[in-house]
Amino acid sequence: MGNVTRKPGIQPSPPFVRQARGALMKVFNSTLKAAVAVVALAGAAAQAQTIAVVTHGQANDAFWSVVKNGVETAAKDAGVKVNYRAPESFDMVAMSRLIDAAVNQKPAGLVVSVPDATALGGAIERAVKAGVPVITINSGQDASKKLGALLHVGQSEYDAGKAAGEKLKSMGGKSGICVNQEVGNVSLDLRCKGFADGFGGKSKVVPTTNEPADVRAKVKAALDADTSVDTIMALGASTAGEPALAAAKASGRLAGIRVATFDLSPGFLKALVAKEAAFAIDQQQFLQGYLSVNFLALHAKYGLMPGGNVPSGPNLITSDKAAQVIELSAKGIR
Repeated sequence: MGNVTRKPGIQPSPPFVRQARGALMKVFNSTLKAAVAVVALAGAAAQAQTIAVVTHGQANDAFWSVVKNGVETAAKDAGVKVNYRAPESFDMVAMSRLIDAAVNQKPAGLVVSVPDATALGGAIERAVKAGVPVITINSGQDASKKLGALLHVGQSEYDAGKAAGEKLKSMGGKSGICVNQEVGNVSLDLRCKGFADGFGGKSKVVPTTNEPADVRAKVKAALDADTSVDTIMALGASTAGEPALAAAKASGRLAGIRVATFDLSPGFLKALVAKEAAFAIDQQQFLQGYLSVNFLALHAKYGLMPGGNVPSGPNLITSDKAAQVIELSAKGIR
């Protein structure tokens, strides 16, 4: 056996040192694996407590920003995470894809609005089949249970429209228009149908886009074309109600025209205080966002869930009540 050349000052480790070092490495590797497992479990637990929210309305929309405020407040109160998604425009194909993407993340629950049950039904049913608890909000009450949702938080759009029509008729209205900024949105179509049935007099739908300038122009054209129109039913305060009111002013006939709207906005509430408008219908969309997330959080933690749909509206806001909610509306709560 030849001589082994070693560097000066470096001696081979004794056998017991090498054995101790090997044992320590085994302990270290075992501890590292355990730590990785704990992190993975923590990540899974965090994911399990995430509520997905998919709506047809963008968070920068005055109405839907209030819904999102409710969602985020509930998440903070319940100690869960939320992921709010919406298509860039009223696009049911895009919304269906957003629902599928949300479900693929395996959330603890899904909150979804259903403006078109035919277009979105497949995606919602896939969510239910995947074991994701679903609550519908805002639109889709009639289809909610059929699609497998646990419950719906919102208002009956037809009944709210009918109540509005009856109220406007009692105020003397005989010839009305219903300003629909999203024709094809089942909920808005039901509002117009309910309005027509409750109003009972002459009425027609004026289709527009979501652009206030377009709403104002088309309502003004409708008023100029038919001077018998004495009632305007708008389906969204900021998108249609305020522009419709501006059109009535521009026509020079505001004093003889009753303008009412669904939902609230600071501008329309000020018009109510000034008695330039008839009333607004408050569906309390903050509750739609808040309660749905809160219910799903309670369901994930305790298995609790209300036994039926929860009506968030309608509530009629007239001039005497408007001043009370202007500040809350400006804060994104009403």
